[in-house]
Amino acid sequence: MKLFFSSGAMAALSLAGGLLAGLHTSSVAAVEQEITAKFVPDPANPLVNRFVNTTPESGVCPRFIAARCAQLGIFSLQVPRLKFRSMQPIPAGHVDPRQGATFSVPSSWRTVDVVHNRTGEREVVEVRIAGIGGTWSLARPPGVSAWTPPGGGYWRNPWISPPAPCTGLNINIAGVNHAYFFWLVPEGAGACGVVPTMDIPWFEHATVEYVYELKTPNPLGMSSGEYRGSLTYTTGPGGDFDFGDVMLPNDPVITLNFTLDVQHSLKVEVPPGGHRVELIPQGGWQAWLNQGRKPVRLFRDQTFSVSASSRFKMQLECQYSAGNTCALRDTGSSQQVPLNIGVSLPGGLADAAGQPVQRRPLRLDGSGTELFQPGYYVDRKPGTLHFEVAGEHVEQMLREGAGNTWSGNATVIWDSEVL
Repeated sequence: MKLFFSSGAMAALSLAGGLLAGLHTSSVAAVEQEITAKFVPDPANPLVNRFVNTTPESGVCPRFIAARCAQLGIFSLQVPRLKFRSMQPIPAGHVDPRQGATFSVPSSWRTVDVVHNRTGEREVVEVRIAGIGGTWSLARPPGVSAWTPPGGGYWRNPWISPPAPCTGLNINIAGVNHAYFFWLVPEGAGACGVVPTMDIPWFEHATVEYVYELKTPNPLGMSSGEYRGSLTYTTGPGGDFDFGDVMLPNDPVITLNFTLDVQHSLKVEVPPGGHRVELIPQGGWQAWLNQGRKPVRLFRDQTFSVSASSRFKMQLECQYSAGNTCALRDTGSSQQVPLNIGVSLPGGLADAAGQPVQRRPLRLDGSGTELFQPGYYVDRKPGTLHFEVAGEHVEQMLREGAGNTWSGNATVIWDSEVL
């Protein structure tokens, strides 16, 4: 989207905006899950510039601990159809944790490349699994009593308070041969498990849930459009979701498909009548008309307001040109004089080097205005276009025989299509 501004001492105006959405990569996995996030600039919170997770949640967060998940910045999903079932009995008091119910998940950060579906630009998303749980069931007998602690006590205690470094949640949903549990897993943690005090003929993790934590890139530096990418986790002994040597999954992989949707804003507004620019001397024409004092220059500053959440460039197009800039033409003689055009942008917008933009020349070849970048969402902040004819060219315009009317169209373009 482009915004044009003209002047002509006239000008025309053009605007560029954009949008950013998500990507989808095919996978051979039997289990695929979609994780989506969106960025839309918020005028009410211009300094808050981050993606919002829009993935429909399932599992522990919406069911039991919504406030805590929001506080921790984690999100939960139930994995459809995935189950783990013991391939052999689980002995009471087993010394090797891999011979029973033990849970290891990819709790360290992993990176995922997400690719713009049109431009091919790449960004990086980071994700880690921050908790594991769901519903388990087992043979009865012994039923849930198999987890009764040595010396007596409540069978739920090992599931509510698992060994460090995992943290249990006091969610008490159970029957005689099944129960719901959930453990939070710190970054980089190893396996956590519980050991029964009775032999278990078979054990099944019937519904698998996890929570994940997400780090997304800075949307202000991304192009509008869709970015997509995928990450595949393995399941089973030695895999990413490893529940021991006894517990085998019915699907070998879990694939997460990431979709980032960025809907940028770039809008330029010019006051009514601002598309027509009249150049005059400092203080007006009275000194020339009454005293014959030639103007030092002819100029006009035209204000505009800009809203921008995306990087953009500025370009110049001219009806008449003089070198690398526009020109005004004498309607009678076809003589031309250069028209210098510059731009000043509001705070929060900087060039590629991070420098503020003050009276930056606009040139036909686009040099010097190839990239402007918001540090935060700029919402309807004032900027200025500067139009000027320098003194030596004013003399040419005022020579005897020169016409009274000099005009030309200049088009200023704000363009968010920046690679």
